[in-house]
Amino acid sequence: MKRYVSKRIIQCIIVLFGITILTFGCMFLTGDPTTLILGDTKGMSQEAIQAFRVSRGFDKPWLVQYWNYISGIFRGDFGISYYYNRPCLEIVKDAFPNTVKLAFSALALTVIIAVPLGILCAVKKNTVYDKIGMAFGLLGQSLPIFWVGMLLILLFGVQLKWLPVSGAGTWKHLIMPTVALALFSCARNARIVRSTMLDVMGQDYIRTAKAKGLGNSKVVFKHALRNALGPVITMLGIELGSLLGGSIITESLFSWPGLGKLAITALERKDIPLVQCCVILCASIFVLVNLVVDLLYVVIDPKAKLS
Repeated sequence: MKRYVSKRIIQCIIVLFGITILTFGCMFLTGDPTTLILGDTKGMSQEAIQAFRVSRGFDKPWLVQYWNYISGIFRGDFGISYYYNRPCLEIVKDAFPNTVKLAFSALALTVIIAVPLGILCAVKKNTVYDKIGMAFGLLGQSLPIFWVGMLLILLFGVQLKWLPVSGAGTWKHLIMPTVALALFSCARNARIVRSTMLDVMGQDYIRTAKAKGLGNSKVVFKHALRNALGPVITMLGIELGSLLGGSIITESLFSWPGLGKLAITALERKDIPLVQCCVILCASIFVLVNLVVDLLYVVIDPKAKLS
């Protein structure tokens, strides 16, 4: 177990190191970052352009710039935002609670709907319940999030005027973004639960439990469900990492002030330090959540310890 944990932690460190290299290196894809940030420099003198380049440290070799940047990250310094003129980490801290609120709301809705629906479809295989549930699964995975979001805005925000269409503040602001974000996850995880439950319920030990006279509900929830949860927990962990990393489309569509919306706004304003901060922190969250999920999977499935 210790060897497995150590191996996974080392892998995460390598991945995070690679993320910092790629994120920092993307700034130099167009050549001189000074031109990228300033845009049209026709009205500027060469002295002013050079002064800006020196002030941002772009006149130094790439490895020196990267070392200064990575050493600043270890100190919690992600640079100063060009637009807000504030430390990038402070700006991200202001947006992160909203992303957490939306992410856990969507994940909770996914679990509440997907797990019972998947179990019902597996227990009632090839019945009308199964067909309706799988139709929902297919439809939910086929509809784009932005299209679902726009339909929700038109129906509940514009036509019925039941819910606010943008912003954050009250619990009503959270309903439509949560539904739009959770629909795809609900549909996919319902199908995963159904598939894994059907596989587990076909095992010999399940038939043995039924032959011993155990009730159907006890067989399903005590014996089958626990063994079917492994792939579901893995998928939910991946989705939680993605959600905490910022759901760009949903947050932009509903003007939800989270990490995704912040990253898009910073990109539009060419606020490179803030974009880098958002990308690195989002990727770090995704990697760490997946590490926790992997360790949790070992606890749930003891057979995984042998691999």
